[in-house]
Amino acid sequence: MTAMDPDTTTERPARSWYKRNEIAVTPWLFLAPAILFFLFYVLWPIYQSFVVSFYAWDGLGEATYVGMSNYVELMDDSAFEVSLWNNLKWLLFYLLAIPGGLFIALFLNQTVTGIRIYKSLFFFPFVLSQVVVGLVFSWFYLPNEGLLNNILGFFGVDAINVLGDPTLATYGIIAAGLWPQTAYCMILYLTGLNAVDPEQIEAGRLDNAKGWKMLWYIIIPQLKPATFIAFVVTIIGALRSFDLISIMTNGGPFGQTRVLSFYMFEKALSEYGFRMGYGAAIAVVLFLIMLVFITYFLWSMWSEERRR
Repeated sequence: MTAMDPDTTTERPARSWYKRNEIAVTPWLFLAPAILFFLFYVLWPIYQSFVVSFYAWDGLGEATYVGMSNYVELMDDSAFEVSLWNNLKWLLFYLLAIPGGLFIALFLNQTVTGIRIYKSLFFFPFVLSQVVVGLVFSWFYLPNEGLLNNILGFFGVDAINVLGDPTLATYGIIAAGLWPQTAYCMILYLTGLNAVDPEQIEAGRLDNAKGWKMLWYIIIPQLKPATFIAFVVTIIGALRSFDLISIMTNGGPFGQTRVLSFYMFEKALSEYGFRMGYGAAIAVVLFLIMLVFITYFLWSMWSEERRR
């Protein structure tokens, strides 16, 4: 019998648990800081809002449990009803930014002289602060000196006080918000157009697909990821609108331009508020509305992926 090689009888040292699971564990270590931030700065505040909504609390003293009283009060609150309807108006008209951004992106996705200048001009509203946008449109809507009424006067139309009219003020603010939101959707679609398969375009041309047929059957189906992001961002932007209302009308005239986020601020944090529980109840309603839309779009995208 030959002697056994001593190296073959030496046992390998046991590897640590991390070494044995390194491939599975390492990604979670990189994700851990983001997950912790998400838990403490997103999920935990959402949970606290739900809890506080069942209390009467001024933010400083002792909280008193009132159950569903804050939600029952919302049902008879006319200001809450106005805010809710205004949010629905924002949601409906804000969606115009999506087709608007698409058609501007199609126009800018060309190789013509000066196209970079046009892109910069259309991109410009996106980099502006909402405060600046609000101030610009406030000057634009001025009853006498504003550019809008000067244009109307040129065509013989009487001047209108957009921000002073309870029936027009909300639509005037929405128009101001559409300016940067359309620019954002345009950026999303420009990015999506760069990923459109040129072979499908050529195949469509061979099949005599032109104009609207080319757009509807070949280009738009390839822009579904960009459309999904545009829908989600636009809906969230419409439901959480606050800056423009605060700058342009501060909720007026007569409280007719309030939305849920602004009314929540008035009730919870403004000079005449400090009803934290009631404000939290408004925040919960707004969160649930957002959740319905986002869940629907996520489910639609998941169903679309499953069918592939």
